[in-house]
Amino acid sequence: MMPDYLAFDPSTRSVRLDPHEPAFFQNPYEAYAFMHGVSSGFFWEEFGFWCFGGFDDVNRLMRDRRFGRQNPAGILDSRGIGQDRTHLSAFDGIEANSMLELEPPVHTRLRTLVNRAFVSRQVERLRPRVEALANELIDRFEPGQVDLLPAFASPLPITIIAEMLGVPVEMGPQLLDWSHKMVAMYMHGRTRETEEIANHAAQDFSDFLRGYVAERRKQPGDDLLSLLISAQEDGQKLSEDELVSSAILLLNAGHEATVHQIGNAVRTILAQGGDARRFFTSADATAATVEECLRFDAPLHMFRRYAYEQIEVAPGILVRPGETIGLLLGMANHDPVAFAEPLAFRPDRADQKNVSFGAGIHFCIGAPLARLELQVSLKTLFERQPRLGLAEQPRFRDTYHFHGLETLAVRTG
Repeated sequence: MMPDYLAFDPSTRSVRLDPHEPAFFQNPYEAYAFMHGVSSGFFWEEFGFWCFGGFDDVNRLMRDRRFGRQNPAGILDSRGIGQDRTHLSAFDGIEANSMLELEPPVHTRLRTLVNRAFVSRQVERLRPRVEALANELIDRFEPGQVDLLPAFASPLPITIIAEMLGVPVEMGPQLLDWSHKMVAMYMHGRTRETEEIANHAAQDFSDFLRGYVAERRKQPGDDLLSLLISAQEDGQKLSEDELVSSAILLLNAGHEATVHQIGNAVRTILAQGGDARRFFTSADATAATVEECLRFDAPLHMFRRYAYEQIEVAPGILVRPGETIGLLLGMANHDPVAFAEPLAFRPDRADQKNVSFGAGIHFCIGAPLARLELQVSLKTLFERQPRLGLAEQPRFRDTYHFHGLETLAVRTG
């Protein structure tokens, strides 16, 4: 049945669906299920572009080099409000050198330089530190009740990425504040005030990192920032602007999605009832549980890309150069064509896969780190707190296309 907050015109395949509608952002999977039944490709009027939510379509389009993240020259950036972006100079300066927003050959060079710190064998060395930190955070829980987001889900990934980069861990709250203000630029319906706040945060974040880059140039250490300063590819190093943009991207991406995913995963596992430790009986079981959590309730639900040429994306759906498309990761992860019983939480499913980290050349560079943090943090939490239970029904934030909880109040054992 079509949800009463959604309107669909089958003749044009257009959808009216306010992303700020509470019934939607609290449970987007109801709307996704309806759209899978009528058209997994549709024109979302509130965003003003075509969106695709079929698993195969999303996987294919992420790998299609006729689409990309880099804004074609001369095309008005769809993320801007009006044509004047002078008030976004600091934010745009960071975006201009971010590998997430670039295409080859620049993207290839940046990713190659940064990737050496995030390969699985490097990340695996962090497992003892992540486990120790998870235990430290659990030791600090107040008896009776705790909000897991500020007490556990947030400090764990921001501490790890800060330690990796070699910036002060006590700066964690400030780093989070800057990150949240910058990430607000990607939300639907942002205002001029949102933009000015994000630009100020980008300037402060950049100034802070430039100071630390200068220190590391004089006194290199055993940290990611020092590695990025010294790294070379074919004789080329990162420029200072590229270095700052890469560090900001890693700090933002290194915690934002992981915080949401830890919260979503705890909520999902508690909803299954029974002893949660049954999902973590071995390393393989733990890994499978994390993969199903990533599929079942992903932290990022939309990824945008530009068309670089005129393309018939699907029968009857034509996009022109410079136009944006939306790839709906959360919807793709619940495609009934790709998954048996997509609304069921089944870590042992034979069709286990997801697009929560993306695909193609922009596949999340931090995926190995995120997976390790999720495996260790969830297993440790439920083993240390086997009687953990919800103290109140969690609610999601009005932040589509991110999908994360406002609070996660739990009763501790």
